[in-house]
Amino acid sequence: MGRARSEQAPFGKRPFYKTYPYHLPSLRTKLSRRRPNFSLPLRRRRTSQEGFRVMDLLRTFYTLTQTSTITRESLIFRLHTKATVVILVTLTIIITTRQYVGNPIDCIHTRDVPEDVLNTFCWIHSTFTVVDASRNIVTDQAHYPGVLFTGSRPIRQVRYYQWVAFVLFFQAILFYTPRWLWKSWEGGKISALMMDLDVAVCSEIEKKQKKKLMIDYLWENLRFHNWWAYRYYFCEVLALVNVIGQMFLMNRFFDGAFLMFGLDVIAFINTDQEDRIDPMIQIFPRMTKCTFRKYGVSGDEEKHDALCILPLNVVNEKIYVFLWFWFIILSILTLLTVIYRIIIIFSPRMRVYLLRMRYRLVRKEVIDTIVRRSKMGDWFLFYMLGENVDSLIFRDVLQDLAHKLNRHDFHHTPGFKGEIQEA
Repeated sequence: MGRARSEQAPFGKRPFYKTYPYHLPSLRTKLSRRRPNFSLPLRRRRTSQEGFRVMDLLRTFYTLTQTSTITRESLIFRLHTKATVVILVTLTIIITTRQYVGNPIDCIHTRDVPEDVLNTFCWIHSTFTVVDASRNIVTDQAHYPGVLFTGSRPIRQVRYYQWVAFVLFFQAILFYTPRWLWKSWEGGKISALMMDLDVAVCSEIEKKQKKKLMIDYLWENLRFHNWWAYRYYFCEVLALVNVIGQMFLMNRFFDGAFLMFGLDVIAFINTDQEDRIDPMIQIFPRMTKCTFRKYGVSGDEEKHDALCILPLNVVNEKIYVFLWFWFIILSILTLLTVIYRIIIIFSPRMRVYLLRMRYRLVRKEVIDTIVRRSKMGDWFLFYMLGENVDSLIFRDVLQDLAHKLNRHDFHHTPGFKGEIQEA
């Protein structure tokens, strides 16, 4: 009986392992999960850590580039200032990671020159290729394109691989500049005029008040938005100048070999395998040469010729093939957009046609009245409001504004006969 009573001790006097039988195993499991896996090689663990850092950078950047759903510009302009910026920054992060994780250059070394010293020297002081060997002029012996005994043959320095990440990031800044200008010049006008009317679900009293405020603003400021619209058109022209200028910038960056790069790649694909010369290897060589000089024991200069492999160029060539075609497509689309803007400026009838095609809920006579009594800048503001405001609310606003314009001879000028007025 005494033994049974001792086993039935009160709760506070029970041993810890009997009171909490399940806590210790779960605690051991949690601690074991938190331990780092030291069984992986050190280089592999560093690579995985760098991969997580890259993903964090991408998530942070994409979060910063996310904007509101308000449309302030055309689709082509957004391709310039949003899509292209995201592409270039993503490529910058990829190149930076590839450059600093692993060896961006591997050179064949001798016992007299340590491997790290030779790789660092050739990376900093650039490498070179033999021009005649790149063009397959020398055919007496098999060799890799651009790699041959130098002698007195001309060489081409390969320096750009150190600057690719910086140039891509600089290009992203240039592409974002037109958007930055337009955001500062636009001043939040469209978002202020919307007043949350992009959603038609609201009370009738609130809807009437907001529509009245919008109509009052449009009535009092009609024909005073030309300068505001011209600023946006200037940003579109600036985007066209930027993308064409960047083609020449990259052509200069690659020593005059980029303007026809995409066409050379297409010609290379369509040529017979025996006769074709890969233009990507000529611009982005995967094997180059490097000359390292040092002084020996006797004080004489010793020259070491090393062959260097550039694995980073395998990524670079794919990036710039894509960018060549992307920039060409952007240039063509933006040029067509600029021509379209010129037609809009000088053709009021085109404005009427575009409003009719885009907003079919608005009656024809309402659009005719508004375009006849307004200017080009007002048309651009109407078009942007129609892209953001609910279609039914936008129809009511235009109808009320046209009715108000018909009741008042707004901005009557001598010689006004009712035809579509010039911008």
